[in-house]
Amino acid sequence: MKNPNQSLSSKFSENDGEKLKTLFVDGLKDLYWAESHLIKALPKMSKAATSEDLKMAFNTHHAETEKHVNRLERVFEIIGEKVQSKKCPAMEGLLHEGDEIIASTDTKSFVRDCGLIMAAQKVEHYEIASYGTLRNIARILGHFEVAEILQTTLDEEGEADHKLTELAEAHINEEAALE
Repeated sequence: MKNPNQSLSSKFSENDGEKLKTLFVDGLKDLYWAESHLIKALPKMSKAATSEDLKMAFNTHHAETEKHVNRLERVFEIIGEKVQSKKCPAMEGLLHEGDEIIASTDTKSFVRDCGLIMAAQKVEHYEIASYGTLRNIARILGHFEVAEILQTTLDEEGEADHKLTELAEAHINEEAALE
């Protein structure tokens, strides 16, 4: 079985891997923008939610997202790159979709909560894909400490997604169906 901490960097010559490193740094910049903008969106989602449990889940994830931004800043430092963001069209679209759900649903409704969960899970799945891919690239580039940091955040994103599913299945979807 292949050791995930085994580096291919020993096979690289000095210039090998530069294109992959560029892609990696670009992905980090993209994710930094996404997380920074999610910090602004989560309080709006919490305020718009009807269920106290959903409000709490958004507030908890807001605090985690602040940690995610700090971790990404640490990652930039470890790899010797300037902390920088690059506009993330995917996250911009997902956050816009959440705004549209808020605007198009009734205040204090579980239909709105169901829509907020749907929008939030799309965000989580985007983040899960991004962190997982970047973790794998970090390993290939020999950045094992970075890979561990990214894995920590990946685990938290998975937990947030799982919590949203639990809330939907516990009562929010059924409440929405009764409206």
